[in-house]
Amino acid sequence: MKVEIWSDFACPFCYIGKRRFEEAAAQFDGNIEIEFRSYELDPHAPVKSEESVHSALAKKYGMTAESAKAMNDRMTEQAKEAGLVYNMDTIVLANTHDAHRLSHFAKEKGKMNEFTERVLRAYFTESEHIADADLLAGWAEEAGLDRAEAKEVLQSGKYSDRVRADQEEARDIGIEGVPFFIFNDKYAVSGAQSVEAFKQVLDQVAADEEVTAGKTEWCQDDDCTDGESSQD
Repeated sequence: MKVEIWSDFACPFCYIGKRRFEEAAAQFDGNIEIEFRSYELDPHAPVKSEESVHSALAKKYGMTAESAKAMNDRMTEQAKEAGLVYNMDTIVLANTHDAHRLSHFAKEKGKMNEFTERVLRAYFTESEHIADADLLAGWAEEAGLDRAEAKEVLQSGKYSDRVRADQEEARDIGIEGVPFFIFNDKYAVSGAQSVEAFKQVLDQVAADEEVTAGKTEWCQDDDCTDGESSQD
């Protein structure tokens, strides 16, 4: 089964959604081919910002800093339930474009999942600067890639076209937020759904391989409806 996951390295729900999906996939009786697709939540973000994630969230949604911190604290609890450690107080806000570029290099080498996992952990758990070229090259090496080749990619600007292509495809499909999952080009799931919801979709897709090519079903929570009516 082919599963495409649009996500951003700075998206807290994306890491949680990834982990929940992985738990569901581990219980699925079948082969799953996962491909991460690039979706930059803020393509114009500075390479590095000194602003706290609480302040940035407060500005984005017009709330107080206290309300923003409370929201991030709830996010931390959700992450904990998924087996993840989030240190929201010390996150280093950064532009994710280079990390996305390097993920496409990792894809070519068969190490996309390993690299994606490493960068997400660096951002949310270790409070690292994920736009730093030396750090990115080091994480690429930890993921099983050649460090020198990774640095060459970062210096050259290579794979920017693939990041943009993913962004354009997301717009064409109508993706407005991440994480966003597409199964066998037939079913789409938006958001960090529960493990049970992901299991339901995996089972449904596996049992419905005869669906007409191009037909898409959209799923929210535990309910799936025909995409032809949902997009009117």
